[in-house]
Amino acid sequence: MRIGIDVTAALTQGGGIGRYTRELVRAVTALDGRSTYHLFAARQTAPPAVPDPLPSGSHIHFQTAPLDERWLYRLWYRLRVPAPVQWITGQLDLFHSPDFVLPPVAGGIPTLLTVHDLSFVHYPEVYPAVLVKYLNRVVPWSVRRASHVLADSAATKEDLTAIWGIPADKITVLYSGVNEQFQPVTEKEGLTAVSNRYQLGDAPYLLTVGTVQPRKNYQMLIRAFAPVAASWPHNLYIAGGKGWLYDDMMAEVERQGLNGRVRFLGFVADEDLPALYSGATLFLFPSLYEGFGLPLLEAMQCGTPVISSNASSLPEVVGETAVQLSPHDQTAWTHAMQELLADPARRMQLVAAGYRQARQFTWQKAAAHLLQLYQALI
Repeated sequence: MRIGIDVTAALTQGGGIGRYTRELVRAVTALDGRSTYHLFAARQTAPPAVPDPLPSGSHIHFQTAPLDERWLYRLWYRLRVPAPVQWITGQLDLFHSPDFVLPPVAGGIPTLLTVHDLSFVHYPEVYPAVLVKYLNRVVPWSVRRASHVLADSAATKEDLTAIWGIPADKITVLYSGVNEQFQPVTEKEGLTAVSNRYQLGDAPYLLTVGTVQPRKNYQMLIRAFAPVAASWPHNLYIAGGKGWLYDDMMAEVERQGLNGRVRFLGFVADEDLPALYSGATLFLFPSLYEGFGLPLLEAMQCGTPVISSNASSLPEVVGETAVQLSPHDQTAWTHAMQELLADPARRMQLVAAGYRQARQFTWQKAAAHLLQLYQALI
């Protein structure tokens, strides 16, 4: 098979869809050495978001488009110029776009499109208006044109069917995996090195991971943490690059008088995350809506007890292995943090259950499922 995949996100995004694309492409190309993989990306105007984002091998070919991402998207999705993707990749048997939008293809080949979530439909107020307008125009258009659609979760599949009327048999749920690098870090040297790198200090801490944007619900979390900070020595660290509309989240720290107790760490490199997770007393994930929620699995596999939002797909990810709360119930989040901090035995129960849960999600399993779908579509 000659498989084309758009890997632009793998180069430009450190977390989220970038990580999803990197992990899935690495896993499927490692599993399938018989097919040729034609990876392409928009012309890059900055260094890759992470070192060595793409796999290599004699069956893997990489092409760069002559246009950068802004111009390529303008050409394909705003102007809808029918310049086929094979113009970049060469001849293909199937094309897979893992990032919401589907470029034009030639020759009637099957196409596969990954839709991670419909948060921009459910919560348009947490995105820039121009982005919401663009996504509401381009994503449904791409979904209708695709031969088949991948959804990150059953919750996303249900949204696609309920909101846009996409037939259920046109959608396959493909769960993400968790990289084996996420394991408990117990060596003092490793923990100290990461602590020094991010200036964490000696105080114990609670952790949340995800791009700083309103959908992550950090303002509520900061408010819920304020009573905890009054009676416990723990700090709250928020690890994630700046997304959009983040000023209010950062201002909430000052409003609550938590300067020095709540810190935004910025984007944390993949190699530092296991130690950061392992050093946390609790991992908190209060998101309003997620297509999947990979940081939950990463935290559980590193042996960190989890308090999670019960919204959208998140119950699919954590099962019965985390404390699940409404993302709108600030008081419940305060009480859950206080209760778990006071109950080491309960934390250890969550650690053991979380580790078992995380082991069910592997990129190898995801890649095998994806390869079967490629073969069926062709």
